[in-house]
Amino acid sequence: MKRVIAAVAAGLAGAGYLWLTDADTRTAGILPYQDPQAVAAGQRIYQDQCASCHGADLRGEPDWQTRDSEGYMPAPPQDASGHTWHHPDAQLLEITRHGMEKLVGNGYRSRMQGYAGVLSEQEMLEVLAFIKSRWPAEIIARHNQINNQDAE
Repeated sequence: MKRVIAAVAAGLAGAGYLWLTDADTRTAGILPYQDPQAVAAGQRIYQDQCASCHGADLRGEPDWQTRDSEGYMPAPPQDASGHTWHHPDAQLLEITRHGMEKLVGNGYRSRMQGYAGVLSEQEMLEVLAFIKSRWPAEIIARHNQINNQDAE
């Protein structure tokens, strides 16, 4: 019996090690970025709802890190050059749902509106999946690690 318990424990330890060391390849988070149908739907929604500010090519507005003359932050890029991938899925969904101004508070100014009541939860996830699907593999892996850390 002790051998069986030891074998099971060793197997679990090995599986745990593999799980921990393979964190960059797990599909962490809630975005269906590997689902072609969700990504295609997200691309259509992005073009209709997001491209006017974030750009059809996901490059954002020029000088996006500097407030404009009215004190608003321009729309950042959604490609790998921006900071979107630095945030876990749940936070990206909250930003999409409520908008930056509401989430950040303290006088933060952004034209990023919330899409609750405009898009369904599934549509928001699809848009974010489309965005993530356009990142290079190494950025996706790093984003998955961020999601894994956030889940711990």
